[in-house]
Amino acid sequence: MTQSPKPVPVPASPVTTASAEPAPEPVRLRYPPARRETVVDVIHGVGVADPYRWLEDEKQPEVQSWMDAEDALARAELRKLPERDAIAARLKELFYVDSLSAPVHRGSRYFYSRRHAKKEKSIVYWKEGKTGAEQVLFDPNGWSEDGSVSLAGWQASWDGTRVAYKKSQNNSDESTLYVRDVAAGADSAIDVIEGAKYASASWTPKGDGFYYTWLPTDPKIPVDERPGFAEVRFHKLGADPKQDALVHPKTGDPEVFVSGDLSRDGHWLVVTISHGWTSDEVWLRDEQKNAGRPAGGAFVPLAVGKKAHYRVEAYQDQLYVQTDEGAPRWRIFRVDPRRPDRGSWVELVPERADAAMDGFSILGGKLVVSYLRNASSLVAVYGLDGKLVRELGLPGIGSVGGPIGRQDEDEAYYSFESYTVPREIYATSIATGKVELYSKLEVPVDPSPYVVEQVFYPSKDGTKISMFVVRRKDLVKDGSARVYLYGYGGFQANETPVFMASIYPWLERGGVFAVANLRGGAEYGEKWHEDGMLLKKQNVFDDFIGAAEYLVAEQYTRPSRIAISGASNGGLLMGAALTQRPDLFGAVLCGVPLLDMVRYHKFGSGRTWASEYGTVDDPAEFRALLAYSPYHHVAPGTAYPATLFLAADHDDRVDPMHARKLAALLQADSTGGPVLLRIERHSGHGGADLVKAEVEKGADRYAFALAHTAR
Repeated sequence: MTQSPKPVPVPASPVTTASAEPAPEPVRLRYPPARRETVVDVIHGVGVADPYRWLEDEKQPEVQSWMDAEDALARAELRKLPERDAIAARLKELFYVDSLSAPVHRGSRYFYSRRHAKKEKSIVYWKEGKTGAEQVLFDPNGWSEDGSVSLAGWQASWDGTRVAYKKSQNNSDESTLYVRDVAAGADSAIDVIEGAKYASASWTPKGDGFYYTWLPTDPKIPVDERPGFAEVRFHKLGADPKQDALVHPKTGDPEVFVSGDLSRDGHWLVVTISHGWTSDEVWLRDEQKNAGRPAGGAFVPLAVGKKAHYRVEAYQDQLYVQTDEGAPRWRIFRVDPRRPDRGSWVELVPERADAAMDGFSILGGKLVVSYLRNASSLVAVYGLDGKLVRELGLPGIGSVGGPIGRQDEDEAYYSFESYTVPREIYATSIATGKVELYSKLEVPVDPSPYVVEQVFYPSKDGTKISMFVVRRKDLVKDGSARVYLYGYGGFQANETPVFMASIYPWLERGGVFAVANLRGGAEYGEKWHEDGMLLKKQNVFDDFIGAAEYLVAEQYTRPSRIAISGASNGGLLMGAALTQRPDLFGAVLCGVPLLDMVRYHKFGSGRTWASEYGTVDDPAEFRALLAYSPYHHVAPGTAYPATLFLAADHDDRVDPMHARKLAALLQADSTGGPVLLRIERHSGHGGADLVKAEVEKGADRYAFALAHTAR
């Protein structure tokens, strides 16, 4: 791409009007100065203006000063909002509560996490047997004075004697892996592995080592090329990690992920190469024949060269493969690893017409399969011959977590929750189906006045879209209710009914909470995902706009009373919604977003998303990206909704440059509501990993939404 001295304007998106409401009086703020430059790239013969490119480099003192001023302005304005303190007080009641996870059984020990009502971070504990004394394994609350060091994941060895775990600074994706001796409560000084961003320890049966994905930390490697340097390695405990055996080399392709998983008995090593979220290649190696030589031995193909996904679990020298190959709602095969050719696969669980398969596990010697039926959970137990044993009895519309357990043990655990049901964890017998309550989240809310309904509405192209609506049972549909509408729509992510304590201050003020099941997710199978990606990404935005139009048409609300919210890929959705239909919303909450879709692949983890969005390298994909890229569709003089950008200062997944650039552009060109840029400190893409930070952020979000949906 080259600069041109002469800017070539990009046509603004057409703006349509859905309501005859009078325009609100705009709130005029004095924003921090942001110079506007003449920068234009000519891509495939099209001039693309980028007036705030200088805001991409946060290391520059000018950018740092601007960020500080923006954050100070945002926080000062947010503190003035009339409901903010009351919401913060209520969120403290809702967030500072005790909770317990399901246990993980390894060897003679049980591992689990517990959230304490007076702690900022969850603590991981272990017990010897079910009745042993509770002992601390990890307490991240004491890892740093400011709470900036976080636990990023952990995996216990099969004998329960050691745990591999990751620490991250500022809750970022980058992390370092350590190994802790459980009984001693001490970390090995030797087994310390940097470059653990994608690492997850797959332990040997003896617990003397593990396979993991390693990513080099060399700063000379360009950030957009770095994922292509990931490789699978084997670490022998007590050995220098720098000498770890290479199991699978780097692919050289920054758009793929590579991982290795060893079967429980140590016999079969499965290496998966994922081409983004579009397809997988799976390779297999017999580690018994390989005689314990991690760096040696050839892999044989299990599934290669097909545009499909594969999830593999080995058990008793057989492979069980969940795939959407020839079945967009997924099915399960049994495969003899000694005869992995496709013609020898045996179908066990066929595709269902009424539900999409969401995952499976082998528990207690049976196949336990999770489904989504109209975006709500269903769980079925099958024998290893594929015959249905039973379905779990669930109390209604909601989401199941798990079940989790072991292949060789009857006991398993699963959770159930919904918008009006705080999470409940159950212990169950796989053999008999007996169920007992293990723990229940106690939250100071009364869900009884509210109802969860599922509605269906047509998108722009006529596709039927489902949406969950949480409201008071006695709501009068007269168009006066405030609506908080959430969406995501991408990367096979499913939006199912889960308990969110944060929505209750909104509901308690008479508001309606809605979540749309947009294309791009996988609630209805892989075709649902494919219809919301690449050249079809506009479908996602149309689905979301259709949700708001439905809520207006059905007299739940009116445009000025709608607040919309989304983060990450959902932040892109917010940017597209506000630039394409500024008349349809009163407030926009845009979290850790992608917004410059012409240059997204050059920053953070952007290159790994090329299979989902496409890149400007391809002419057709360039045209599609430019057609909706929010940063390139701000029309000067348009009254855009009040917008709150929520960025994180250590977000190494979605670069905060996106939020900076669109915030500056809207502040310069919009004649509508205020545009604020709030920057979370010591925070990664997923937040700051502190309850108090979530309280403050939640109070700002909901107070902003209330203040700007008052008409």
